[in-house]
Amino acid sequence: MTATALVVDDEMDLCRLMQITLTKMGIKCDVAYTLAQAQLFWEKNQYDFCLTDLKLPDGSGLELVRQISNSSPTPVAVITAFGSMDLAIEALKLGAFDFVNKPLELPRLRQLVENALKVVRQDTDDQTSSTQSPEQQLLDSRLIGNAAVMQSLKKTILKLARSQAPVFLSGASGTGKEVVARLIHDLSPRRDGSFVPVNCGAIPSELMESEFFGHKKGSFTGAVADKLGLFQQANGGTLFLDEVADLPLPMQVKLLRAIQEKTVRAIGDTKEVPVDIRILSATHKDLSQLVQDSDFRQDLYYRINVIELTLPALNERRDDIPALAQYFLDLIAKEWQLSSAPQLSASAYQRLQQHAFAGNVRELRNVLERAITLSETDVIDVTHLGLVDATEPMPVAQVTDDSYGSENNANTVKNNSAQSTITNLHPYRVSSQTYPTAISSSNNTTLVSNAAPMQHDKAINNAQTLASSGESASAATSPQSMPSTHSTGDTVQLPASGLETYLQEQEKRLIIAALKQTEGNKTQAAELLGTSFRSLRYRMKKLEIDDE
Repeated sequence: MTATALVVDDEMDLCRLMQITLTKMGIKCDVAYTLAQAQLFWEKNQYDFCLTDLKLPDGSGLELVRQISNSSPTPVAVITAFGSMDLAIEALKLGAFDFVNKPLELPRLRQLVENALKVVRQDTDDQTSSTQSPEQQLLDSRLIGNAAVMQSLKKTILKLARSQAPVFLSGASGTGKEVVARLIHDLSPRRDGSFVPVNCGAIPSELMESEFFGHKKGSFTGAVADKLGLFQQANGGTLFLDEVADLPLPMQVKLLRAIQEKTVRAIGDTKEVPVDIRILSATHKDLSQLVQDSDFRQDLYYRINVIELTLPALNERRDDIPALAQYFLDLIAKEWQLSSAPQLSASAYQRLQQHAFAGNVRELRNVLERAITLSETDVIDVTHLGLVDATEPMPVAQVTDDSYGSENNANTVKNNSAQSTITNLHPYRVSSQTYPTAISSSNNTTLVSNAAPMQHDKAINNAQTLASSGESASAATSPQSMPSTHSTGDTVQLPASGLETYLQEQEKRLIIAALKQTEGNKTQAAELLGTSFRSLRYRMKKLEIDDE
């Protein structure tokens, strides 16, 4: 079946050029030179897509865009003159499929028409299919949940996938912004192209231009070969700018031109290269506030924020938590190659739905991964989740400024440290949340000769305990014997002999104490100190410690 198109422009030569180009592509065209004529054609005929100029003798092409978008799913593309980018953005917000700049470039026009026809064929397949469309199946398999906000989100994603307009994804960390961005790409006519995600905050500022636009061999020191930038890699596909708020201001200027002109120039090159990409961007920060604070360019903000899509937090769709939890349990079991997927008890499901997730979906997965690790059976109970009420206090070891002023205070600090060494295993702790996951260190701090080798930093603390058990070492390392390093009020006195000399003296005393306890056995002394035999001999030689 031959495709049909409506072309609207007041320039007869341009209309003739577009008509010839589309005819060669096998598309039948009707040409209108005014808004009234275009509206008459639209009422009497059916078209697969429309291509209209924004400035017409008797009105604005925006009226035609609004009329077509409100009455049918027919893709509408607009033609803009140089400097009228704001009108193009307004047209995209009204529902325009894409835009093309004047002077008209035929390769760009052909690409736009091909993308529009892909959307038309996709709509036709969905209407003729009696079962659920492949697009809907893809949505349901990637976006888990049937809450009202999720149903609305899925419908919006389907609409955005048809368009070529830049989309800005906003939402808290862990809500799935990259998942949605990839869905928009996979449901769009650009699905056969590349989806190139990039974390803008992870690229060093001095390498950012090379990463985005590429470089030529010999353009700078270390450029031993030509390199394609991210824009060139995403040509024909989608470029996803994650954490776009972290872009430095100089790079924002260059990115603005690349998005607006759809051309890039590699470092060391003399000409610009056209690129056909769609820009998707995301950040967890308030971008509008950054614009007001002059930390983000306003013109770039309006270029990437043509359509804003806000992702709901997990706390806004608690009814989806059981389905999400089961999905992650099956996924983790597959990734970890478990014989069977673990199951949550009824009380565990209930506890998950009551929890306030600060990290959203990402936090839910982390909680389940930890629960699978701690659970000894295939059934995960509430105790394995490690979640507590926000009102439960978290134990914290307190140390006062004058802790080293007396022997009693020093012993108190030592006991508190041994009994309540807290390790928070939860990555999404906020000021209003507490978590019960804690590891208490053993009360036994006495070193034995058959102890396994320890980490170096723990060995020093244990060695200090060892030193305190000997008479001479105790006198050397007790708080009273080091008046030059304790804190007096707000003033800290530094060692008179200097830091390096002081540290060497302490290291020498610890090594001597270890040798005395092991009766000169260097191998056992090295184990007590958590170091190797060779390292101990090197330190003894360096510190001039006699073997005897």
